[in-house]
Amino acid sequence: MKIGNVEITGKAVLAPLAGITDMPFRMICKEQGAALVYTEMISAEGLIRNQKGTDEITESCPGERPVAFQLFGRKPASMARAARLLAEKGADIIDINMGCPVKKVTKGGAGSALLKDISEAAAVIRAVVEASRVPVTVKMRTGINLDKFVAVELAQAAEAAGSSAVAVHGRSAGQGFGGKADWSKIAAVKAAVKIPVIGNGDIVSANDARRMLDETGCDLVMVGRGALGNPWIFSEINALLEHGELPPPEPKVRGETLLRHLRAVTGRIGESAGVKVMRKHGAWYSKGLVGSPEFRRVINHAGTIAEFEDAVQKFFSVSL
Repeated sequence: MKIGNVEITGKAVLAPLAGITDMPFRMICKEQGAALVYTEMISAEGLIRNQKGTDEITESCPGERPVAFQLFGRKPASMARAARLLAEKGADIIDINMGCPVKKVTKGGAGSALLKDISEAAAVIRAVVEASRVPVTVKMRTGINLDKFVAVELAQAAEAAGSSAVAVHGRSAGQGFGGKADWSKIAAVKAAVKIPVIGNGDIVSANDARRMLDETGCDLVMVGRGALGNPWIFSEINALLEHGELPPPEPKVRGETLLRHLRAVTGRIGESAGVKVMRKHGAWYSKGLVGSPEFRRVINHAGTIAEFEDAVQKFFSVSL
């Protein structure tokens, strides 16, 4: 299938996750079969003002393509200018965030705050589409709260404004990440528009992905928290849809991947900062394994690459 002129091979894509979907993690998910990967959220105002840290978020490489750069903001002019900059930086797709419920995003009128005013949201989409030379998509929640379902109206407005696809998280902004995603609302959006629809919410296994595709008719499934410490979910989804189930990775494979991840992150941002970032990833890679609480304790006190590697070697029984 295609999003605009971008060919998408596969059915599962990696969601944008703040503080998580940096280039090393995106590359690992891509290796495991993610059909499309998303950057962390990028502030339009921060980008056009060249704020510290923006270059790091917008860094990409040919091996992860196609890659979608996710942009947030509420001012059409700023969003348009930022979209032009992202296209220059190598974005294959520009995705507009209209779903983030975090206060530091919504207090400025961006993210899920745009669900309150469809005409304002449409103006933002139209401005980005007109400024961008790459396809534009929109990621949204179902509404501000459970009582106000606006995703169908917003998706139709996005389509009319020139969006090439929409992604729908089956929760309201008010739900945060609690409760259960309502896939019937994703199905309602799919029935209401002609552009591709990406379903998001509660995909933590290959069977979940297959059920979402069957129940909603969506074109792609988006995996967020289900990929934390488990990039193999993409290969498992692809295998289940194509020929049958794959067994979960052995602990040694988890450990070897964690080491590669550690080296990629520390090589990119330095030893001290990289080890701190990798503590949370190490906890996710070890989840469910015997002895993982003690492993987490050890890596949370690791301050060097050597200390972290030593803990991984012992826990996962891997060679350095």
